[in-house]
Amino acid sequence: MVRVLVVDDEALVRSGLTMILNAAADIEVVAATGGGQALAAVATHAPDVVLLDIRMPDVDGLTVLARLMELPDPPLVAMLTTFDADQYVSTALRSGASGFLVKDTDPDELAHQVRSLAAGAMALAPRVTATVISGYLHHRGEQRAATHAASLLSARERDILVLLSQGLSNADIGRRLHLSTGTVKDYVSAVLAKLDVSNRVQAALWAQRAGLLDGARA
Repeated sequence: MVRVLVVDDEALVRSGLTMILNAAADIEVVAATGGGQALAAVATHAPDVVLLDIRMPDVDGLTVLARLMELPDPPLVAMLTTFDADQYVSTALRSGASGFLVKDTDPDELAHQVRSLAAGAMALAPRVTATVISGYLHHRGEQRAATHAASLLSARERDILVLLSQGLSNADIGRRLHLSTGTVKDYVSAVLAKLDVSNRVQAALWAQRAGLLDGARA
């Protein structure tokens, strides 16, 4: 079971997301709270995934994200918004968010994204991909910097980077390259360290900027 914490300031949204996710046989919403109760809920319920509203009046979602990332073993966090061009996307990803979803995502797609996130893949709504790439990479540096970072990778690490950028989980990458999941996990950790990024979404954006995904097929 994938254990999920829903954090949103609107009770109706919390109820709706809880109902959608609990309808999946392999997902359990362990709690649904406002931003002010998020840290306590994480400590109590130890969720695998947190769906965190990026804009909340009581405690800003970016503030909650920063505090979650300070935990010794932080959960995976996907930011939620009603906007597909949110001005805070880049900040959230730089702060450690592992995904970005819009609230009107199709129910089946939402469950799929939660599973993907828990399995080690990216959770990035297609509608926000262009916004994320342009905004995040603009702040992170020019193409030359990304290309240099990618040049530090071995051939196998580049293969891993391309596949994770296509949204594959560690298990999927392992099957594609005939490697164990543990070995893939080690490679992914090495890739993140060499690129000096904190998660797979950031790594994928570097791969996009460096041109490693040009012509790549899933």
